Amino acid sequence: MKELIVISGKGGTGKTSLIAAFATLAENKVLCDADVDAADLHLIMGPHISMRVDFKSGHTADIDRNKCTECGLCLDLCKFSAISDDYKVNHIDCEGCGVCVYFCPEKAINFPENTCGQWFYAETRFGPMVHARLGIAEENSGKLVTLVRQESKRLADEKNLDLILTDGPPGVGCPVIASIGGASAVLIVAEPTLSGIHDMERVVQLANHFKVPAMVCVNKFDLNLELTRDIENFAKDEGMLYLGRIPFDSVFTKAMVQGQTIIEYNSESKAGHAVKEIWNALSSKLNL
Repeated sequence: MKELIVISGKGGTGKTSLIAAFATLAENKVLCDADVDAADLHLIMGPHISMRVDFKSGHTADIDRNKCTECGLCLDLCKFSAISDDYKVNHIDCEGCGVCVYFCPEKAINFPENTCGQWFYAETRFGPMVHARLGIAEENSGKLVTLVRQESKRLADEKNLDLILTDGPPGVGCPVIASIGGASAVLIVAEPTLSGIHDMERVVQLANHFKVPAMVCVNKFDLNLELTRDIENFAKDEGMLYLGRIPFDSVFTKAMVQGQTIIEYNSESKAGHAVKEIWNALSSKLNL
């Protein structure tokens, strides 16, 4: 089984549009949206959800006022100042360390597990999909990314599919680390801007650290040809496989408005041809 993760050093480079296009071209695959903080692959895939499961992670204290004697011990112990003078817990400030629960003499503090979001099994017109939605301002997105990837692999095993196409998170933080570990390869979508190059270099360093083979393509390359050449030279210097260029093309936006991939909407557009060439190079590299 092969797992391809499409990532970018920053948001807005077009990785979701690209992974959606790959879904049109690939066979025998499971789709996975690991960008749980801002999942949007489902907007193009139109999934029919077959199962939804609550994602629980971490704990938050809650004081039972019927048992509380207001001794003040929890106020003194809470290093995050999450408990007010009227013995109410500010759940935003509470870090779930459990010290107040452990030392409360009246056992008046409950410590329930938090429901942080949901994850889903779904069917799409291109095959099965696993995706998730993290709750507003909730944490532990790295843990949810790991869960979504594990379920994608389990589903691929169950259905005897040999490829997982994963839309990874942007940046270089915990969710990205959780998304690339153990992957067969990552495709980094870069854009020809100074910030795009800087963030691409950081995510390349991250992939190298975890020894995951990395490849690069440039989206909207014609916005700045000089910086596009800089990206190509960087990939060459790093010994990375450079897969090609995708031109700036309004067909991406038009396809999204229709809830379609670029290949469905207009496969003969300039961008459509470029995406197909990149997919052919990827297929050859991964021996698909």
